[in-house]
Amino acid sequence: MDNELRIIISGGGTGGHIFPAISIANAIKAKRPDANILFVGALGRMEMQRVPAAGYEIKGLPICGFDRKHLLKNFIVLFKILRSECMARGIVRRFKPMAAVGVGGYASGPMLNVCAKRGIPCLIQEQNSYAGVTNKLLSKKAEKICVAYEGMERFFPADKIILTGNPVRQNVLDSKYSVAEARQLFGLAPDMKTILIVGGSLGARTINESILQHLDLVGQSDVQFIWQTGKVYYEAIKERLEGEELPNLRAIDFISDMGAAYKAADLVISRAGASSISEFCLIGKPVILVPSPNVAEDHQTKNAMALVNKNAALYVKDSEAADVLLRTAIQAVGDEVKLKALKENILKLGLKDSADIIADEVIKLATR
Repeated sequence: MDNELRIIISGGGTGGHIFPAISIANAIKAKRPDANILFVGALGRMEMQRVPAAGYEIKGLPICGFDRKHLLKNFIVLFKILRSECMARGIVRRFKPMAAVGVGGYASGPMLNVCAKRGIPCLIQEQNSYAGVTNKLLSKKAEKICVAYEGMERFFPADKIILTGNPVRQNVLDSKYSVAEARQLFGLAPDMKTILIVGGSLGARTINESILQHLDLVGQSDVQFIWQTGKVYYEAIKERLEGEELPNLRAIDFISDMGAAYKAADLVISRAGASSISEFCLIGKPVILVPSPNVAEDHQTKNAMALVNKNAALYVKDSEAADVLLRTAIQAVGDEVKLKALKENILKLGLKDSADIIADEVIKLATR
């Protein structure tokens, strides 16, 4: 154990945090096969399933966020923070990490706090254009801060910032299918304009309702649709679609091969999570962004506007989506000039090799 590279990666909560974290771990292992990587997440959150599925060990902390609506409940939150810090000390004592990486999310706070106090070098990765609370608090203790957007000096010390972009899922970049083959995988016509609708792995109620309320438009259009409903909404949507004659619509609860889905699509409708946006930038995919209003500090809207202001994406406000989203999408997918401009402009914003660059920084911290 004394000679191996030992790295802790902490954080998660959403796919947007977990997938980049796993990509960083994979890049470290590719460069240093001897690396021993331990993830630390929050009990009950998505990372507790996704990380083991990717082949890595994870420890869970009993931590959660503050309840801003019911202040009295925060006594329990404070107790969980103290207990998590105590558990984090035990993890550090046993694992003896040589560096720690925080990707945002509840668990990275106590974990990186403990590591910094022990003199273990820390790196944080901020995926959004508006920094999260945890990363802002940790930035004073971190030695390197990897970001995906320009102008992050307003949140972090400029001398610590490295513009790396966000690591993305490798299968998104390496899809082996042609456009026609990808469409046929979903049982669709190989030569018909295609719109992909996604709301994250759990789905997005507003986006789903925007489609359900206008099934007549779906049926009348000369466009075909791949619709990831999310597992939470799938059964109810399946019932709503019974009896509808919509051969141009494929409703799926969860798409495992997003590379194929992106390849099939001329246009994507999506939330504005940082990880998804990074994927669109790297593959040059025209997108209509519908930012979720249910995120801290409205950071999805800020992510979206960073693209919209450069004519690299279209934007529909969540509260207006039910009325205008589907019409906007059908109109846009038929406008070749608009699609070409969106593709060219979003490609300019892609930052390649993010996971490799971050992995190099982590290894430097761990071996100096």
